[in-house]
Amino acid sequence: MRIVSLEDFRDIYIKACQRGIPFLLSKLSPSSDQRTKSSFNQTDIPVAYWSQIPLVRKRWNVMMTGDEEMEFEEYTSRKLSLTQPGVKMLSVGSGVCSHELRFAALNPNWEITCIDFSEKLLQEAAQNARENGLSNIRFVAENIYRYELPDNTYDIVFFNASLHHFKNMGTFLERMRKTLKPSGYLVINEFVGADRMLYDKTQIAAINEGLQLLDKSYRTIYRTHLSKNRYYGSGLLRMLISDPSECVESERILPEIHRLFTTVEEKGYGGNILMPLLKDLSHHFMSCGPQEEETLRTLFALEDEYLQQHTSDYLFGIYTKS
Repeated sequence: MRIVSLEDFRDIYIKACQRGIPFLLSKLSPSSDQRTKSSFNQTDIPVAYWSQIPLVRKRWNVMMTGDEEMEFEEYTSRKLSLTQPGVKMLSVGSGVCSHELRFAALNPNWEITCIDFSEKLLQEAAQNARENGLSNIRFVAENIYRYELPDNTYDIVFFNASLHHFKNMGTFLERMRKTLKPSGYLVINEFVGADRMLYDKTQIAAINEGLQLLDKSYRTIYRTHLSKNRYYGSGLLRMLISDPSECVESERILPEIHRLFTTVEEKGYGGNILMPLLKDLSHHFMSCGPQEEETLRTLFALEDEYLQQHTSDYLFGIYTKS
């Protein structure tokens, strides 16, 4: 297990350049809750993440919905086909609620409750809801560990990139199961890879193979003068200091879901290579010319080959309580 790596020192410098010294100082708080909150309270995230690349998102859509123009919110809404009045959806760890707002717009008969511990993010979400005339969504700033959930109440429990932040996974998912109606659904769009993102040597080697396919002009790290010529893998110490909740039990997500729920469908969409490789490099691919598209498609092919022998780090899934 890596305790400290060169990646950690580089990441500290990158975070200082991208998010400022106050952000780094927030990581010195003795409160693990405060260190976790500081990771999410900034809403103007820089263009440095793979999730913001249009061609990557089209790839996801194909792998999740079968249509590069259809996102998973529309696909899920059609798949579940819950058209009766008063359908109740609970979203846990919803952040700025971009996906939940989309669900609210697609399904005016749904009553959506978003719970997150960041009041700042929920205030922004509430403002977006007002601006878009959405009255079927409400926002609760609470710690889910202390929040009392009613039994047999929700038709859907939804997690988007949040379930991997919760500990005691089996007990936690039992709570989610208990709050669902007998015919309810669990819907996830999640990282289900290595705990703390401590990738093994095989995965790190594949990431570095992908880096070598990039022209040097695409390796400049966002808001720095550094080049990303090698990926070393994160160390445990930095992960614990930066965000104590990050991927705390991500490897337990699928085993516990499979124990407690029945699978309707599961669709992996990769990220094993693309996410760590494109982190802090994504700004080069936001506007894709022919060269950028060719580069991305070469990386897609590399990851597809990797996924033939390895399970996907990111997964979209629908499950039932019964």
